[in-house]
Amino acid sequence: MGLRLRPVDTSFYDLFTQSAQHLVGGAELLAEMLSESSDKAGVAERMRAADETTHEIVKKVNSTFVTPFDREDIYALGSGLDDVMDMMDEAVDLILLYEVQVALPAELSEQVDVLQRCAELTAAAMPRLQSMQSLDDYWIEINRLENAGDRNHRRTLAKLFSGEYPTIEVLKLKDIVESLEGAIDAFERVANTVEQIAVKEG
Repeated sequence: MGLRLRPVDTSFYDLFTQSAQHLVGGAELLAEMLSESSDKAGVAERMRAADETTHEIVKKVNSTFVTPFDREDIYALGSGLDDVMDMMDEAVDLILLYEVQVALPAELSEQVDVLQRCAELTAAAMPRLQSMQSLDDYWIEINRLENAGDRNHRRTLAKLFSGEYPTIEVLKLKDIVESLEGAIDAFERVANTVEQIAVKEG
């Protein structure tokens, strides 16, 4: 009787896709948080409930005999997606907790626009992991967006330190700005992980 291998568990692809779709929702909540008329406490509460998928991914790796690609790559991708959500959650939480007393700089909305685009691209890319097809456009565009985010980040810091804002508000806003930058950087790490997986598996 021949050796029968257990089939590869393809539900990982569904989990990655679901996790990335949560990022789209998280970026939308972040955009809502920037609105002066938003219920900030309500938005923050919805943000905290937005993502528990990563824990499911890690648990599944530990209990699955044959994974669709290397376990360390699954951990890296799951962790990277979680990092993005954590950074967006931090930005939302800081806006709530700091009670910023000045109008938020327009540049923050531009950064959130970048994050929303990164989230949409990542959500579109995750289902393609199963075939490893047409993924190069994804990481190239994420890299371009990360560069645009870097330029906007520098412009935002220059505005904060221009003397336009009271010192205490500058300190509050700088923390929020850094969280947004951290979320964009985390998206780039996700794209880099996808590229490494595609090179190995493609």
